[in-house]
Amino acid sequence: MRVILRTFSELCITVGALIVLFVAYILFWTGVRADGAMNDQIDQLHRQWSKGSVQQAADTPGVTTKTVTVGDPAPYHYGKAFAIMYIPRFGFTWNKPVLEGTGRDVLAKGLAHYQGTARLGQEGNFAVAGHRRTYGDPFLDFPKLRPGDAVVLTDGTTWFTYRIDKGPYKTVPTDVHVIDPVPGTSGYARPGRYLTLTTCDPEWGHSHRLIVWAHLDSTQPVDTGEPEALRR
Repeated sequence: MRVILRTFSELCITVGALIVLFVAYILFWTGVRADGAMNDQIDQLHRQWSKGSVQQAADTPGVTTKTVTVGDPAPYHYGKAFAIMYIPRFGFTWNKPVLEGTGRDVLAKGLAHYQGTARLGQEGNFAVAGHRRTYGDPFLDFPKLRPGDAVVLTDGTTWFTYRIDKGPYKTVPTDVHVIDPVPGTSGYARPGRYLTLTTCDPEWGHSHRLIVWAHLDSTQPVDTGEPEALRR
């Protein structure tokens, strides 16, 4: 009997240790790896932009007083970063790369642009997803977002400042209309230049989604300095 109890106790300790190690992996190690991957993506973008290899995004008439169009904008490639996002509500040190595609491999390296949705700054709905927990917790503070908050992105030539109009709004994963060109339930009634951000809810689950919608408020060339929303 003692042998059985001792064996059972040792088994419980072993299982407990494995659970602790697994939780540590989820909470810590995936975050360390993701932070390193995101920093690498941002560094690569800065090196690319410093060489002048990025092309200017298409003009956005009626939104900004100064933009320059240089040829056709470069295509987005799956798994490749093409922009950096800043959300002042999350702190002025918060910045994340945006990559094309929403596969698990992409979400492990940054924020993910839904393929088939609008390009950055263009008419339609530029839709982006991000983890709320694990892989660096990029959207951990998502519920703190409020209407009027700025979401700023750059593609290396232009600053794009979006302003949140609605959210966080809770829905289910099957509600794909939230990333339509004129997103459902957003309150938008006509075509425009929109941004949708999505993440999982609850914090440690994925039964629902949290959504915010924003409109393109202004753009300016990078060489004119940071937009007002990023000035402390």
